[in-house]
Order: sequence, then structure tokens, then C-alpha cells
Amino acid sequence: MAATIQVERSAPGRFRVTVVEAGTQSQHIVSLKDSYYEKLTRKQVSEEELIEQSFRFLLERESKESILREFDLSVIGHYFPGYESEIRKRLA
Repeated sequence: MAATIQVERSAPGRFRVTVVEAGTQSQHIVSLKDSYYEKLTRKQVSEEELIEQSFRFLLERESKESILREFDLSVIGHYFPGYESEIRKRLA
């Protein structure tokens, strides 16, 4: 069963993400710089949608427990070099 991902803005450029999967949940704090948001989406989708799809990308590659508790969205590309091109395709 697919994970449920809830994204809520806690402050400008900061989001609280809750991932519920297999009866357990994890919480994450994600920062998103406006310039990076624009680079990935050209503002065609919401910041929340970008973050949700980014978590789906991560969950295909690692468990929710392995995802950093607090990070800037741009670090995903350091761990997974194909992230930016893949996320653009998903959001197109």
C-alpha cells in the first residue's frame, strides 16, 4: 500500500511533512528556497505538490525512517543525482 504524505507549510519556505506507511509515521521538516522551487517547477505546481512528489521519489529508494528528519529539498540531488530530471518529468 502506498504511503500517505501530508505536507503543511509551517513558515515561508518551511514545511512539515508527515509520512504514514504500514501503520507507523515519520515527521520531517523541509526547507525550500524560492529559487530552487522555480528552477524545478517554473511555478507550474504548488510547493506542497513538489515536496509530496519529492517524498514519493525518496520512498521508492529508501524507507521513511532513512529520510533525513530535517533538510533542504536541494540536498536530495546530492544523494540521488537523477532527482532533478526525474522530478521535472513527474511534474510535467
